[in-house]
Amino acid sequence: MPKIIDQDISVLSAAKHGLVYLTANDWMLIADKAVRMTFKPGDVIVHKGKRTNGVYLVLKGIIRVHIPPAESQPEIGPGEICGEMSYLDELPASASAVAQETVEAFFLDRPTLQSLFELFPHLASRFYRSLATNLTRRLRDLIAPKPGPLSK
Repeated sequence: MPKIIDQDISVLSAAKHGLVYLTANDWMLIADKAVRMTFKPGDVIVHKGKRTNGVYLVLKGIIRVHIPPAESQPEIGPGEICGEMSYLDELPASASAVAQETVEAFFLDRPTLQSLFELFPHLASRFYRSLATNLTRRLRDLIAPKPGPLSK
């Protein structure tokens, strides 16, 4: 396996808020089928109101999620996934995701993922469990009050 792929898999598998249930073998299967993409600062990766045809796995850089009318703008970084809500429900994206700096990501379209999941059902199970965990954490982060410096 080329060194760059090894480094990419290392970033994805080590992420605290990534697809935590995937195995090293799962990551190799995904990396083999993914398309590597690069975005410049300001590029819109996910467009609010448009369907995504897959998911992005961030390798480098920061993506800011613009969620109107919320004041917070969560960030997605290396090892995390982007575009998963529209992928899951096949509806238009509820927010835009914009590159804050140069972003490198793997892109996996729906047919590629479905093919992988048909060949490797346990990969599908771990992938969707990881997505559920991520979505739960992100929802909690949006609705849970953040303790301020004066809170105890």
